[in-house]
Amino acid sequence: MDTQELQSLKNKYDIIGNDAALNRALETAVAIAPTDLTVLVTGESGVGKDNIPKIIHQRSLRRTKNYFAVNCGAIPEGTIDSELFGHVKGSFTGAMETRKGYFEEADGGTLFLDEISELPLASQAKLLRVLQSGEFIKVGSSKVEKTDVRVVAATNKDLLYAVSQGKFREDLYYRLNAIQIKMPSLRERKDDIYLLFRKFTSDFSEKYSMTKLLLTNDAIDLLINYRWPGNIRQLKNVAETVSALEGEKLTPSAPKCVVDAATLARYIPRDDPNAIPVKVGPQGGDTMSSSDRQMFIKALLDLRKEVDDLKARVFGGEEPRGVTPVPEMEAEWQGQGTPVTSADVDGSRMIDVQKREDPEETETDGDLSIKNVEKDLIIKALQRSGGNRKIAAEELGFSERTLYRKIEKYKIEEGQKR
Repeated sequence: MDTQELQSLKNKYDIIGNDAALNRALETAVAIAPTDLTVLVTGESGVGKDNIPKIIHQRSLRRTKNYFAVNCGAIPEGTIDSELFGHVKGSFTGAMETRKGYFEEADGGTLFLDEISELPLASQAKLLRVLQSGEFIKVGSSKVEKTDVRVVAATNKDLLYAVSQGKFREDLYYRLNAIQIKMPSLRERKDDIYLLFRKFTSDFSEKYSMTKLLLTNDAIDLLINYRWPGNIRQLKNVAETVSALEGEKLTPSAPKCVVDAATLARYIPRDDPNAIPVKVGPQGGDTMSSSDRQMFIKALLDLRKEVDDLKARVFGGEEPRGVTPVPEMEAEWQGQGTPVTSADVDGSRMIDVQKREDPEETETDGDLSIKNVEKDLIIKALQRSGGNRKIAAEELGFSERTLYRKIEKYKIEEGQKR
C-alpha cells in the first residue's frame, strides 16, 4: 500500500499513529483479506486489536454478509457452546425455543472471536471441528449442520505458553495461527503517544467546549516515558480525565490551558518497573465502564458550570454566556505539536495567546465599571495575602490559573500586590 492508501485506511477506522509496526499490521490485514485464511491477532489489552477483523471483513469477498464479534471471556462457561453453535428447544432449563448460534448466523461472513484463550477445552474441540470441516452440532441435538464462516481470533496472552500448561489445544493453536498479526504496544510506539494524547484531548475539548490542553516539554517527556500497561485505552482515559479536571470553559481570552509535569503526574499511576502487562479483567484496577465514566465526566462538567455561574454572579463574570469560541483552521492534535517549557507559562508566549482577539476593546462603560470593581477586589486580596497568589485565589474563589490571567488582564503591578 502507498502512503495515501494507508492514511485513508487509518482515517476510515479512526486509527492514529505512524509507527512502522502498526503500519505493517494494517498492510498485512489488507493483503490477506481477500483470502479465507484463519487469522490470529495478538497484542496486549487496549492496543486496538478489534480493528484488524473489521478491516479484513470489509476488504474481503464476504463483506456483504454478516460480521459478528464475540468476546469469549465475557460468556459464562455453561452457555458458551449455546452462544457459538446454538441449541434446540428443551435442551436445558430455560431453552424455550430453538436458537441459532453465531456460527450459523454468520454463515458466509466473518466471526471475530476475541479473548480466544478463555475458551473452555471442551468448546475448543468443537471449534477445531468447525474450522476443519465447517461442521457443528447444536446443544441438545444430534444433527450435524454445516456453515461457511471465516474466523479471526484475538488474544492478549501467550497461547504457546497456554499450550504448554495444558490450557489450550495445540492442534487448535496451529489451526488458528495460519496468519498471525501482532499489534504493537503503546510503549513500542513512543512517537505516537503525544499525537494520540492531543487527539483525545482535542476531541474532548471540542465535545464539551473546554479549553485545549497544552503540555510543557517536561510533561511530554513524562507522557512518553510512562509504560502505559493499559495502552491506548488507558491513555484515552488519562487524557479525558486531565481535560475534565484541568481544563476550563472555552472563551476567546482563554483558548488553551498549560499542563506541566507536576500536574500531569497526578493523573498517571506510579510506574512499577518490575510489573508486567496483565489482562484487564473485572478485578483489575480500572473497573469503571465506559458508560459510567461518561456519566461521571458529565456530572463533573455540570458541577463546573454551576461553579462558573456562581462566580459570574459574585464577581460580575469575565466569561459571559454566548461567547463564540475562536475558530481554528486545523486540528490542533495533528502534526508534531508545539510544546512549551515551564518558563513559557510566565513568559510572553502565553500572554500573547490569551490576549489574541481580546474583547475588551469593545467594552461598554458598564462593563468597565464591573471590571474595575473586580480589579479592586483582586488587589485587596493580594495585599491581604502579602502577594501570595495561592491564598488570594482561595479567598476569591478562583483557581491560581484564573487569578494569573486576571492579574495580566488588569495589568496589576507588583507594588499593588503588597
